[in-house]
Amino acid sequence: MSAADQPNGYRRSLGPWDAALVVVGGIIGGGIFLNPGIAAQRTESGLALLLAWIGAGVLTLVGALCYAELGARRPQAGGTYVYLREAFGPLAGFLFGWTMLLVIYSGSTAAVATIFASYTVAAFALPASAALPLTAGALVFVALVNLFGLKLGAQVQNLFALLKLLAVAVLVACGLYLAGAHAPAALAADPAHAGAGFMGAALPVLFAYSGFTYLNNLAGEVHAPQHNLPRALLVGMLLVIGAYALVNLAYLAVLGHAGLAASTAPAAQVMDRMFGPAGARLMAVGIAISTLGFCNITLLAGARVLQVMGADGLFFGAVARLHPRHRTPNVALAALAGWAIVLALSGSYGALLDYATFGDWLACAVGVATLFWYRRHDRGGAAFRVPGYPLLPLLFVGAIGAVVVATMRDNPRHAGVGVLIMLAGVPVYFAWRRLGSRGGR
Repeated sequence: MSAADQPNGYRRSLGPWDAALVVVGGIIGGGIFLNPGIAAQRTESGLALLLAWIGAGVLTLVGALCYAELGARRPQAGGTYVYLREAFGPLAGFLFGWTMLLVIYSGSTAAVATIFASYTVAAFALPASAALPLTAGALVFVALVNLFGLKLGAQVQNLFALLKLLAVAVLVACGLYLAGAHAPAALAADPAHAGAGFMGAALPVLFAYSGFTYLNNLAGEVHAPQHNLPRALLVGMLLVIGAYALVNLAYLAVLGHAGLAASTAPAAQVMDRMFGPAGARLMAVGIAISTLGFCNITLLAGARVLQVMGADGLFFGAVARLHPRHRTPNVALAALAGWAIVLALSGSYGALLDYATFGDWLACAVGVATLFWYRRHDRGGAAFRVPGYPLLPLLFVGAIGAVVVATMRDNPRHAGVGVLIMLAGVPVYFAWRRLGSRGGR
């Protein structure tokens, strides 16, 4: 469907390269610069760590292929919300949107914006008191950029994505240069972490891969989505998997498995060894840019979900409005950015990030499960069909289910709060429907 066919809807202004960079920008945030040390603590060797990152990437690629078919079947704004609403009913869609607004997108945006502020403070030697204004300012900035049409927002996002890929390339080049002939030894076993659990390493690694579903929220703005959306998901995921594997190899080559396990800022350490304090500052700038790009994508993607919910009568009607000229959901964008700022300023972003990660991957698994419903009830030919059906979707749902169970076992408090937030949406949904019916909606 072209823009001319939907005068009251979104404009299809995202080309294939723009869409691929949305995938890259939605995944690469701060995780690859911060989480490898945590993952190293939970693996017994450099090889096991590298396999954990590649394995999680392949699993995420399977999920992306499933979402490629879903996006090709329903090339419209809303992504997972639309799939859940159609397959399992409006309550399921509402619960996703409710959790997305309260913690999944807003919580992760707040936490990552805080990471942006902390690295900006470090890079430019600013006082610690500047962190909170920088956090709020970053979210206001990315919201303002996207008020004036997706074309401008996409150009800014492309710049963010290319700069973060450049930061990754510099980090890899420096790491492998410093390692020289000692790189293969980095994959050897580490006695200090013998017997470490692979499942424990999967949690921080999967966090770094979350965000591959964001492009589907923007499917209503992708040109020729039946073809470009699957290609963008495949190309974007392959870029991310390659980048993550090379970055971890660079970390291991310079720091070793034990050194990486003891590091809280491996990227800065590698750059400091190469260029001294100036290198660490340069990497801080790179991480700040990467996190800002992630915030841009989450606000873009989340606002589209709120807009579709508003159009369905499951949220305030004002968020359903698109700007008459720019065709952007400006009210929804401002609402999501405003709530993310509240969360960031509350100081609870750390716990909210745990809730967001748990809820995000649970939503991904349930979203992929809708593919079975579509295959049974929507038999029309799809431009893309996930290979290996039904085994690959079952593999993804089963693997993510195991991770969710492990999360509930290892961190029952945060997982429990996440579940309670979701369940709290049930009475809100019925109250909303009751009020809406009384108002003649």
